[in-house]
Amino acid sequence: MSPDDIWRQFGITTSHIQRKRLQMVVSGCLSLALLAAAMSWSGAITPHISWSLPGFFVHADVDENGVLSSTLDIDIENEGLTSFTLTGLTAEMPGLRLLPADEEVTMAIGGFQTVRRRVVITDCAAVPHEPQPVRFTYTTWVGSGSAEVTWGSWQLTGPEGQVPVAWQRAVAVKVCNEAMSPEWS
Repeated sequence: MSPDDIWRQFGITTSHIQRKRLQMVVSGCLSLALLAAAMSWSGAITPHISWSLPGFFVHADVDENGVLSSTLDIDIENEGLTSFTLTGLTAEMPGLRLLPADEEVTMAIGGFQTVRRRVVITDCAAVPHEPQPVRFTYTTWVGSGSAEVTWGSWQLTGPEGQVPVAWQRAVAVKVCNEAMSPEWS
């Protein structure tokens, strides 16, 4: 006597068992998908980060090696439902690099912090005109990872209306102009 014969004695056929197994597999997959979606939505897998440059108080600094740089204050906000630790914040593009810092910053749920980072301008003319992303590396209770976040453009008002200016371009222009000014020393 086979197991199928036993199940048939109780009125359960092989097709019925296979259908139940399929339902359980589909239910399990859907449950896992919903769990993953909920964790992603909450910021547990990938944090929901927003950032901005609060003011335009950047000043040129030239070191003893002739490297042009400035310091940026960057506002970071955790828009997710899970806290995370920011382990890195960098940007690298033609003409400009946002240097990493050694310290880590823990962002509470709904938290807001300002971090200070050094930006080096290697070629004033090469800095892109389109907004470029900043790379955030982080750890959450689920694990670690990285995300690129692009901040929108500033809007400058002129005689012909509003003109968008990418954050990195505005920083480079201000620092480069200040460094070239005859009043700067």
